[in-house]
Amino acid sequence: MTETEQYKLIYDQVMESIIEVGNRMIDEDDSVDMREVASGMLAGAIQFWLFSHQPCDDPFCEACATISTASLRVDTLIEESRQLAEESDYYDSPNDVYAGTA
Repeated sequence: MTETEQYKLIYDQVMESIIEVGNRMIDEDDSVDMREVASGMLAGAIQFWLFSHQPCDDPFCEACATISTASLRVDTLIEESRQLAEESDYYDSPNDVYAGTA
């Protein structure tokens, strides 16, 4: 298995696990607000992402250049989030305002 294949396998496993947790929470309690569950999951994911993207202790590290400040980390997080959202099956909704009907 190549490094890329291993990365994709881990990525897919983590993504599926998070979806399963959200679905299980909603299935176990009818009064749970799906949006609150999703927001809580997102908050946890953001915390973990920020924790895992801390720069190393070398201020001149080229590998850490794009995450070397809090602002740069947030910019990187937002860009990654935008790309993931745009790739999602749920990005467009037939109920979106100005959704085309042609």
